[in-house]
Amino acid sequence: MTQEKLDILRHSVSHVMAHAVKKLFPDVKLGIGPAIEEGFYYDFDTENAFSDETIIDIENAMNDIIAKDYAFERIEMTKKEALKLFSSKGELYKCELINELESVTVSIYKSGDFEDLCKGPHVARTGTVKVFKLLSVAGAYWRGNEKNKMLKRIYGTAFFSQKELKEYLFRLHEAKKRDHRILGKALDLFSFHNEAPASPFFHPKGIVVYNEIIKYWREEHERENYVEVKTPIILRDELWKQSGHYEHYKEHMYFTEIDGGQYAVKPMNCPGGLFIYKSRRHSYREFPIKMAELGLVHRHELSGVLHGLFRVKSFTIDDAHIFCLEDMITKEVSQAIKLILKLYSTFNFHSVTMELSTRPEKSMGSDEVWEKATDGLKDALDKNGITYKINEGDGAFYGPKIDFHIKDSLERSWQCGTIQVDFSMPERFKLDYIGADGAFHRPVMIHRAAFGSLERFLGILIEHYGGAFPLWLSPVQVRVMSISEKYEDYARKIYSTLKENNIRCDIDVRSEKIGYKIREAESLKINYMIIIGENEVTENKIAVRGRGRKDLGALSLDEFIHTACEEIKNRK
Repeated sequence: MTQEKLDILRHSVSHVMAHAVKKLFPDVKLGIGPAIEEGFYYDFDTENAFSDETIIDIENAMNDIIAKDYAFERIEMTKKEALKLFSSKGELYKCELINELESVTVSIYKSGDFEDLCKGPHVARTGTVKVFKLLSVAGAYWRGNEKNKMLKRIYGTAFFSQKELKEYLFRLHEAKKRDHRILGKALDLFSFHNEAPASPFFHPKGIVVYNEIIKYWREEHERENYVEVKTPIILRDELWKQSGHYEHYKEHMYFTEIDGGQYAVKPMNCPGGLFIYKSRRHSYREFPIKMAELGLVHRHELSGVLHGLFRVKSFTIDDAHIFCLEDMITKEVSQAIKLILKLYSTFNFHSVTMELSTRPEKSMGSDEVWEKATDGLKDALDKNGITYKINEGDGAFYGPKIDFHIKDSLERSWQCGTIQVDFSMPERFKLDYIGADGAFHRPVMIHRAAFGSLERFLGILIEHYGGAFPLWLSPVQVRVMSISEKYEDYARKIYSTLKENNIRCDIDVRSEKIGYKIREAESLKINYMIIIGENEVTENKIAVRGRGRKDLGALSLDEFIHTACEEIKNRK
């Protein structure tokens, strides 16, 4: 079944849901109800509370509409006729949408006594809908603008078979168990506090995982001949006006005044890299110049979209800016693609899809440079044999981009990495280099991030692994446990030796039963448990238990250390 057919089905079900809600609550005002990646939603302006019992009532009303098998009838009318129709029903949101349409005519879809503004398409009849489920209720500002009224949004999903719905609900159940916000607290990784809204506080265990990601990132970038840089967090607002961010992005930026001057907290790292480039003269022989930066940025986000580590106001981007000649674009983009795919593979993300986004309506630069930049990205994708989707008009305001989407262990898709080709910033900041002809020329700038936000990527990893990190990432790799107090000295000796070999470990010599200690270590998702009792002391061995109740038997300490260190080194 194609995604297009599934989207049509889900959009049709959103209409059925709106029909049902209007039957139950006639005074409700309708917002919009599109299909989304895993289902659909519809926004309603109502004072009624959509409780669990209400949701069941809505589902029952939907089943009644489905059973009546109404036809989805498309009706064309003029804007004036549509405004008269929806104003008579008191549908102010529909009237607002109609007034903004540029076309002379609009389309209405009618099913039974329900009419909705919609361009379609839909399934032929309501009876086509067989399998659906309403999932949750949330608040959403009308048109996503916090200055507008908060509406109630009902989310749902629909499929063509009961089997598909059952599999989806199972994944949803698993996702709830893997919620990084719950695991983050249970595993003592991070927390959030009102004193810094939507900005994570990383605890000692969380910063271990965070730093291991960075350590790996640095190793791979050094291997690829990147140099690491660091740029200021606060810069004069003239800079952001020059870069175009002020015009295109200011609603997401924070501003401040220092010594009477106007400054902005950086939402992106790119302009800082430009000034490092401009700090000295460059020759064509130096290219490519590859600068990498783990840059802390701040962005204003609406409270309604904040979600744990997935959407925060302060985060670190694993940025890189590659300055190169025009004829190097395809090669450098290709190398960036390969590096990003290698990084994902190490974290066991093997299903990766790519999308090429072209010039948006609100952008800067000539058609000629946009065409060159887009062709460079296309050439790199084509030469690497990569199948990709084109997103028309979804590029950055300064250049087209490739976006990377990874699938986790629950088959959920996440957009992480990006590669953007930019002719505009070098022009705006008058970057130059001395060419082979001795004259000055403009370089091309390639923006690139593999993880995107490190905070978000860590949240994805927590859910991908269900908190059970591979050994190299785990904050506590080994826990040494004694069966009773009389084996404490030997347990401490084992613990000290592990520490000397740079294995992250802790020790549990409490006078608790060993079964209790093991269950606790399992709940904390520690990779290995070393259990010390009489046999281990007598034989100068250790009893090793792997996470997930895997009894690995008696080993020598040297043998275990060698195996563990190899596993860590190879990042298995």
